Amino acid sequence: MASISPIDLQKALKGADYPASRDDLVSLAKDNGADDVLVEKLANAPTEEFGGPDDVQKVVFQNE
Repeated sequence: MASISPIDLQKALKGADYPASRDDLVSLAKDNGADDVLVEKLANAPTEEFGGPDDVQKVVFQNE
């Protein structure tokens, strides 16, 4: 599986308003041209709402 960098994550979530739902972040990441691996990690996140970027990082970089 390809590795996701923190910079890739920042670019994917540029313009996000928090708190944000998982679906909103998935849609935003797709709109921002995020890698499929990153979009999949967001889509499969066990959390339905994220309070901020740190919450997203914990999910995306978990088990890397």
